[in-house]
Amino acid sequence: MEMRRKDRELSVEEGKELLKNGEYGVLSTADTCNQPYGIPLSYAYCNDIIYIHCTNQGGHKLKNIKENSKISFTVVDKVERLPNQFSTKYMSVIVFGRISIVNDEEKNKGIQSILFKYSPDFIESGMKYIEKSIEKIHILKIIIDKISTKGRKR
Repeated sequence: MEMRRKDRELSVEEGKELLKNGEYGVLSTADTCNQPYGIPLSYAYCNDIIYIHCTNQGGHKLKNIKENSKISFTVVDKVERLPNQFSTKYMSVIVFGRISIVNDEEKNKGIQSILFKYSPDFIESGMKYIEKSIEKIHILKIIIDKISTKGRKR
């Protein structure tokens, strides 16, 4: 789909920077009846891959992913209200792609990239925590097919 407001389109590089530094994203999936489901999550962006962790106990998100691997993932940041203009400054990126559960070496890479992003001052204790918990979690991997970026900077 083509962007309506071309004057608000940002570069792919700006979108990747937003993915790298964003605090959280919203993962959107759909079930077999096309019922959408969006959930805010912590994540890490590393080498054009998005990693997300979750419990391996099932749930709506995992059920949807197993039935339909197509997803979108949205990050919004640098939000500033402009009340006198009835508008908002912001930067956003929407990723379209496919998601899967990864194992083995890539599972470790994914959870470590999340640790490095959110707890850089606690790597040693974080690695011990991961070692104890690794069997209880899934690492989800998003392969990016398309990035759409948008923002208002002034």
